[in-house]
Amino acid sequence: MPTPITTSELAKKIVNHEETLILDVRNTDEFDNWKIEGSKVEVINEPYFNLLDGIEPVAGKVNKDSEVIVVCAKGGSSQMVAELLEEEGGFTNTFNLEGGMKAWSEHLEPVKIGDLTDGGSIYQFVRLGKGCLSYLIESNGEAAIVDTNRMIDIYQDFAKDKDIKIKHLIDTHLHADHISGGRDLAEKVGGTYYLPPKDANEVTFDYTPVEDGNDIVVGNTKVKVHAIYSPGHTIGSTSFIIDNKYLLTGDILFVKSIGRPDLAGKAEDWVGDLRSTLYSRYKELSDDLIVLPAHYSFAEELGKGGSVSARLGDLYERNEGLQVEDEAVFRKMVTENLPPQPNFYHEIRETNMGKVTPENEKQREMETGPNRCAVHG
Repeated sequence: MPTPITTSELAKKIVNHEETLILDVRNTDEFDNWKIEGSKVEVINEPYFNLLDGIEPVAGKVNKDSEVIVVCAKGGSSQMVAELLEEEGGFTNTFNLEGGMKAWSEHLEPVKIGDLTDGGSIYQFVRLGKGCLSYLIESNGEAAIVDTNRMIDIYQDFAKDKDIKIKHLIDTHLHADHISGGRDLAEKVGGTYYLPPKDANEVTFDYTPVEDGNDIVVGNTKVKVHAIYSPGHTIGSTSFIIDNKYLLTGDILFVKSIGRPDLAGKAEDWVGDLRSTLYSRYKELSDDLIVLPAHYSFAEELGKGGSVSARLGDLYERNEGLQVEDEAVFRKMVTENLPPQPNFYHEIRETNMGKVTPENEKQREMETGPNRCAVHG
């Protein structure tokens, strides 16, 4: 029988940059839209129905002694294919990804980014199947979480293991590609939910506004979450400086790209804000700040241990989105050179406003697929 492999086990292989061979048996259009990626990941796509009459379509592509992880949408078809590989093909090292891509989309891998000056630490939660990044800042038994994902149990379990109390839940902006868990988690733990007010005009719930210059203190030490208004991805987008060392940029600036300004239908209106944030406001900050974005788009952005980060000064030298001196060229790039809108982005925005509350299974469906929050040069 094929050996099951959990999303956690697969995640460890990817963040540790281990050689990983995946046989994805979903339909080709589903595969082309969204797949498992990593710096040392090789993926072969052979739809399940091509293998019903025999494994010949993959027999010549994969060594029988190689470790092969078979993947499908939910884990059922991949189990059958893995069994065929063993029974008919003589494969000796096959694994089936439990829960398939559906489970992979929801896995969060915590990675320690570093220690803070007056005690405490900052952790990045990497959602490998979606490219989402969230952050937990802890000090003296308290924690703040920034850009919380929908799967809030993972943060609660992490906090319990570390014996810390979650006090502050912060969103850098109103998200359009994934459902925020910030408000739900705040209710569960009795914490405070913060949202930039310029993104909250249509929300149906109470929240605490977070605005330029506000400080949120975590623990009894001097660890501060300092807000900086940085519009462009949305009109309310707000960045945060942690411990005068880390810059949480939300969806404004990524390691290899920049944020898109069109997810609320305001590309022409917001492109000037985006340029001002990237080419003026951030330029006033220290080059030594470590940029921690809310998303990543490329497997090569995963660094040591799976973390995604870069020095701000280095990004001004190598990120193509920060190299466009001509404003007209920049405007054209960020309004015309855009990937497709995220799946269900309108419904996700309405969910994050509190206007609708889809059933959990519908929420999972809405989030399926890659993140599409970036402009790619």
